[in-house]
Amino acid sequence: MRVATWNVNSIRTRAARVVDWLGREDIDVLGMQEIKCKESQFPFELFEEAGYEVQLHGLNQWNGVAFASRLPMDDVQIGFPSAPGFSKTEIEGAPPQEARAMAVTVEGVRLWSLYVPNGRSLDDPHLAYKLDWLAKLASDTRAWLAEHPDTPLALMGDWNIAPFDTDVWPTWDFANSTHTSAPERAAFAEFETIGLSDVVRPLVPDGFTYWDYQQLRFPRNEGMRIDFIMGSAPFAELVTAASIHRDERKGDGPSDHVPVVVDLEVDVEDDEDRPMIF
Repeated sequence: MRVATWNVNSIRTRAARVVDWLGREDIDVLGMQEIKCKESQFPFELFEEAGYEVQLHGLNQWNGVAFASRLPMDDVQIGFPSAPGFSKTEIEGAPPQEARAMAVTVEGVRLWSLYVPNGRSLDDPHLAYKLDWLAKLASDTRAWLAEHPDTPLALMGDWNIAPFDTDVWPTWDFANSTHTSAPERAAFAEFETIGLSDVVRPLVPDGFTYWDYQQLRFPRNEGMRIDFIMGSAPFAELVTAASIHRDERKGDGPSDHVPVVVDLEVDVEDDEDRPMIF
């Protein structure tokens, strides 16, 4: 089973490109982030014509996560239990939740599509929200792993954190930037403490997954590695190959992120129902 994650940066803008890539790369399940649309605006038809079912969580023109799968998706879950909300202004009661997390189960594998808050700047309230969001996700994940220790689990998506200095270009300003601050890196490392690991890095040690549109970042290879598939031990045992699809940053109208892919040694029951790839 081939599983991927991709921050598509507006699915309505890039639906044809995403669907074409799904077919070319023989992808079974894709977790998407930043779809930037509500359910009524999602281009379902293109995916359905290619043989993919879509499940999504989108509230407006910001954020949004989704799955496209040509295998049955079960146990769809919107958000995680203790997820905090966010508001720019003071309001009564709990701040509203954003569309940043959803999960499905495919062939017995539990998959999450995550769009971690950006943080914006070191003195912005959004950074505190980001750290709280990650801490709550780690706590809920720890509880889930304890309850389902044998189920393969992966937290996939745009983490908006570069865990190591080598995950950004050499002239990055570490002193004044989010994504590389000590608290953010500690929050990322906590997921390893609870039993997850980056299942792609051992097979693909080098390579960025994001390049800003500004200042010729991509031609200069001034990128960041911020998109990850963090898997439990049972998930990691299934991984047979991994890849970062850098070429998807090229061409007309690309996302500023590229897909990250893993192959899993999973027996697919309904193989005859999968669409033919030519």
